[in-house]
Amino acid sequence: LEWKTRPHLTLACFNDVDETRCIEQLKAFSSSHKVMPAYISSVGMFNDTKTVFVSPTMDSGMYQFQHELHEYLKDFDAQGWEWYCPNRWVPHCTIALTGEDESEAFFKASDLLLRNFEKMNGEFVAIG
Repeated sequence: LEWKTRPHLTLACFNDVDETRCIEQLKAFSSSHKVMPAYISSVGMFNDTKTVFVSPTMDSGMYQFQHELHEYLKDFDAQGWEWYCPNRWVPHCTIALTGEDESEAFFKASDLLLRNFEKMNGEFVAIG
């Protein structure tokens, strides 16, 4: 269960993106938005992909932020990845992706998180 990325909340996923143009648009979008509070308060899982995650408590501002981002980036992909589209989004911070691991890894990761999870406060500070 080793990660080579920082903890994050995925707002959108698109196919075939012009990376340079996307980075420019993300910088412009982020400059017009401020830091938002983050309250990580629950644990969840996607059984079909064997993904274990923690989730923030959401408010209308967070959903609006994600919707605005999709509007801002709509030229990249009309659909995006379905589970990241507005009105279908399940906000989460992945803790373990175990779909390619031994079958017990999903249950071990779930058990570990369920036994040790503590709610936490912080801030969403960057888009990248």
